[in-house]
Amino acid sequence: MNPTTSKTPIAPTAEGDHGEKAADRLDKAAIEAEGERAVSDGSGLDADADRDSDLDHGLEDDLDLDDDLEDDDSDRAPSGLAAAAAAVVATGLGVVGLTGAWTGRVVAERETLLGQMKTASGGSVARQISEIYGDAWHSTALVNGIFALLALLVGVFALVRPAFGAPAKDPQPGWVRAVATAGIALGVLGVLISVGMYFDLIVALPAASAAAG
Repeated sequence: MNPTTSKTPIAPTAEGDHGEKAADRLDKAAIEAEGERAVSDGSGLDADADRDSDLDHGLEDDLDLDDDLEDDDSDRAPSGLAAAAAAVVATGLGVVGLTGAWTGRVVAERETLLGQMKTASGGSVARQISEIYGDAWHSTALVNGIFALLALLVGVFALVRPAFGAPAKDPQPGWVRAVATAGIALGVLGVLISVGMYFDLIVALPAASAAAG
């Protein structure tokens, strides 16, 4: 009979244990390296996305700033300039309505010429006064009244302009209100004088009896 063999398991050698532990460490190191690489890749994408977002916000802020500047210029500069120009124009028209313009003289001379042509073949004294002198007189008053009425309307526009449209940050300058008020006053005075002269309320036409005497 063969001798009995020992049933005790043979323990692994020390070299086998060291090999398995080294392999496990290599696997763990590889897994950790992959994880770090993935984390680093994700953070880089996030950083790029944050940079793009910051650039977009910066461009939007610049566009908003440009829009604000354009709105301020469109709201303040044109309205102030229009009111100031209207005030000066109203005063000039008021002066023309009181003193007369070359258009009034041209219209008066035309009416005088037409009256002379109508009365060339003869006519009463009253008719000659009306055709030659009265029509020219009334035409001059009408033209001056038109200039005075324009001065009144433009002056009112200069005063009420800030009440319409977008409100301006700066109030209307005092000199603009003063000049516009002067234009309105001249316009009202010119309209009253023109109406009185046109309807012979201030100075009446010469009478035929006085001319015959």
